[in-house]
Amino acid sequence: MDSPLDRHRLLLYYKGDISALVLFAQQSHGSVCFPEPLPDLSSPLEAKDVPDDKISLHPAMLVNQLNQLLGLEADLLKVESGFCESIDSPVGVITVHMARFMLLDPPHHIMQSRDCRMRTLPELRGRPPAEMELLRRAYVKVMEG
Repeated sequence: MDSPLDRHRLLLYYKGDISALVLFAQQSHGSVCFPEPLPDLSSPLEAKDVPDDKISLHPAMLVNQLNQLLGLEADLLKVESGFCESIDSPVGVITVHMARFMLLDPPHHIMQSRDCRMRTLPELRGRPPAEMELLRRAYVKVMEG
């Protein structure tokens, strides 16, 4: 882990405004975390257990980095305010943010061309426990928002 960005991840999701269809982006190796998967043996922290960080990274920086990495248009993803989850990992605490695809239709073609897929929550069963808990918390946030 060399930069502050290395201790942050993004969940990418799409929500249909009319249908309420919710899809999460999944990389070809299976992880729903971008740009890198969580390390093995990671586990979610409860809010009371999160250490106070004196330095904070704005998630828009992570979105910009991911846009460059995946070759996405700058206005395709929007940071989901109010979603910030901490994961305990063997390399330290990793902060996970969420970004929404700002499209009318699901971005299946866009993500397939980047060797990723858009999946429903049931299709993502079997992911590691930390990712499943992140997805559960993300789904609650999306449906309440």
